[in-house]
Amino acid sequence: MSPTTESHTVGALLLMLLATTTRVSTNTAVKTGTVPAVNVVIEEPEFTDVIENVTVPAGRNVKLACSVKNLGSYKVAWMHFEQSAILTVHNHVITRNPRISVTHDKHDKHKTWFLHISNVQEEDKGRYMCQINTVTAKTQFGYLHVVVPPNIDDSLSSSDVIVREGSNVTLKCRATGSPHPLVKWKRDDNSKIAINKSLSVLEWDGESVEISKISRLDMGAYLCIASNGVPPTVSKRIKVSVDFPPMLWIPHQLVGVPLYFNVTLECFTEAHPTSLNYWTREDGHMIHDSRKYRTESMVGTPVYKTHMRLNIFNIQQSDYGTYKCVAKNPRGETDGTIRLYISTPPTTSPSPITTEFQPVDYWSSNGRNDTAGSHHTFNGLGNGQHHPNSYSVHVTDKNSKYSSNLNDIDKSEQKSFDSKVIYWSSANGSSKAASQTLRNILSSIISSALLGASLVKYGFH
Repeated sequence: MSPTTESHTVGALLLMLLATTTRVSTNTAVKTGTVPAVNVVIEEPEFTDVIENVTVPAGRNVKLACSVKNLGSYKVAWMHFEQSAILTVHNHVITRNPRISVTHDKHDKHKTWFLHISNVQEEDKGRYMCQINTVTAKTQFGYLHVVVPPNIDDSLSSSDVIVREGSNVTLKCRATGSPHPLVKWKRDDNSKIAINKSLSVLEWDGESVEISKISRLDMGAYLCIASNGVPPTVSKRIKVSVDFPPMLWIPHQLVGVPLYFNVTLECFTEAHPTSLNYWTREDGHMIHDSRKYRTESMVGTPVYKTHMRLNIFNIQQSDYGTYKCVAKNPRGETDGTIRLYISTPPTTSPSPITTEFQPVDYWSSNGRNDTAGSHHTFNGLGNGQHHPNSYSVHVTDKNSKYSSNLNDIDKSEQKSFDSKVIYWSSANGSSKAASQTLRNILSSIISSALLGASLVKYGFH
């Protein structure tokens, strides 16, 4: 049915209702003998003002005004045009909607009829018609705009999700409101959203966002934000967890330490869900905290990173050998091996006038990462104490994550040989020259012996 046809239908219904009211009034006049005078000119009723268009947020109250002069015995009615519903006639409410009411100002020269709608809903929007029941009905319209703040429909939107690394993920966010809201996505930590390998953005517009081949770097909270110019703007936080099996990174697989010293072994793990981390010896027995061992696990950033440390105190001969760091989670498990071998403490050449050894602290003993690479600290007494045989070792590994310098063993042997060089002291120049010649001869002999030992050790004959 066209709007014109609807208008005629509604108007016809209203005129029938108003005509019935008029006939009742005429019959009453005849019965009481009060017949209107003949040839009396009666002015037609007219609208004195237009009905203002109104915009109102849902939930508020609104009032539409229809002003008429010379109404006489005619009646005023309100209708919702789109719904073809008669709401009020004169002082009477026709609709069963309890939120509708009508009032008018009797003392106003131009009588104004007010249509009241309380707790406005979105379905109340549309054209409202004020009509006078003249022979040819007089009508005018006003429009009610109802704006609705955005609302995110949880039943049609994504919730927290757990996915495997490398899979594709689609996040959805369905929002309602009037006008229809715009939806955008951003990460809670303001980092970029990696849509695919070639596209990363700070914000993404649309009700859905698809991430291709998601990685652990994409793990975190995503915000879906809906707005339509009607406050308040709303958002939904969706947590994305990316599961992957444990991975290990070992800075040094070969670590040398002297007897009776302390040492710290290190492993770095990445896993989600968080892995179960522990240490074992070569026989598979798990290492527990004791006077000999202390284990540490420090959560890094991001939270799927963990720094494992095994502190071994007062090294004995039985402590040398292989140690394993192990990481397990529901997605898998892995382990890495570290070999602990005996080494000789670094020494300095004794001066000709004294045999007392003075320790030299070449590097800090706190084990902090002050340069590229990783640091290992071996303290003779522990707790930062020093005695003439304590020392700190700073190891920097600039090669691949699993490489180690096997020549460290030979270096310790070299130090042992160097410490046994005999220095001769003399008061005259000829003795000094003879001493220097003897030292040169001994140095050549020792160097040749070391070279031969190294070649035999690594299979060169």
